[in-house]
Amino acid sequence: QVQLVESGGGSVQSGGSLRLSCAASGYTGSNYCMGWFRQAPGKEREGVAAMDTDGTTTYGDPVKGRFTISQDNANNTLYLQMNSLKPEDTAVYYCAADLYPALFCRASFNLNALHAWGQGTLVNVSS
Repeated sequence: QVQLVESGGGSVQSGGSLRLSCAASGYTGSNYCMGWFRQAPGKEREGVAAMDTDGTTTYGDPVKGRFTISQDNANNTLYLQMNSLKPEDTAVYYCAADLYPALFCRASFNLNALHAWGQGTLVNVSS
């Protein structure tokens, strides 16, 4: 059973940075597409970043050039470095894992068949 635990959220001023971490257990990392999605109050879930099994990365348009996804396979940890944060980045951020066909990574952040996700961590960006 895959378990994902996020950390690193918090409050930051506009223009600041945060790094989210996702500790993963109960899986073989090389078989999973991993990534992040977020949900702001009153809005639908939105794919943020993804890393496929071959290392290919994908980013949502609102975060391109500001966010970076990375993975430490030795420690089964996924990261999301968030720079130049904006108030519109305020949301609960979730770590996600998807198995083949890995639609989250390969089909525009398809969230309908995710294999697992964490409890989320809140990011609040003030202006």
